Amino acid sequence: MTQPSQMQSTLTQPSLKDIGRGFSNPTLCSQAVFRQALEALSLPGQPQTLDLSLSNPAIQVPQHAHAAAAALLLALLDQDCKVWLSEGFANSYAGPWLRFHTGCTVVSAPGDADFVWVADAKELPALEQLAQGNAQYPELSATCIVQVTDVDTAPTAEAWTLSGPGVNGTRPLSLKGLPDGFVSARRASQVHAPCGLDFFFTHHDTLIGLPRSTQVKD
Repeated sequence: MTQPSQMQSTLTQPSLKDIGRGFSNPTLCSQAVFRQALEALSLPGQPQTLDLSLSNPAIQVPQHAHAAAAALLLALLDQDCKVWLSEGFANSYAGPWLRFHTGCTVVSAPGDADFVWVADAKELPALEQLAQGNAQYPELSATCIVQVTDVDTAPTAEAWTLSGPGVNGTRPLSLKGLPDGFVSARRASQVHAPCGLDFFFTHHDTLIGLPRSTQVKD
């Protein structure tokens, strides 16, 4: 996995016209997306297609952002949240867009973040450097929103096998673009349960949840 580094941007300070639209009805749209996010976590590995038509006019996502990832963050973030953006957003107004629409704080170190937004799955920081929570407050762990290049739920030879709460028996899942060693690194982060990391993977308007309680065999 890539080592985290401070994102360097060549963009000038944006004006309001540079920052695209968020939800047309923030309360209604956020509630709808939040319900689908809960569904994604309760059914690990089962794709959810976000209904982005609820926002009319549609949201204008930042450059390099998947629609599902952008909508999810609009629904989850508020002024008390800290978010880290990967290098793929260096030439995007993703940071100002999130700050304007949610009031969140963008941090330069992934270990300080409540939410990690990864533009390219290969830019995922080393998992051990992210907030894992502790025995008293396991909810203080980071939530990772990772954009992948493809999703497949067919039972192929390359597919992962998911098991655990929310999975009836086992479920196959293939996610393209993740760094080598992701499964073993994630398994190591689950050792101190209930601490660990929750993941959302996105591809265009598709959302897949992978909570810390799900076991993955590659």
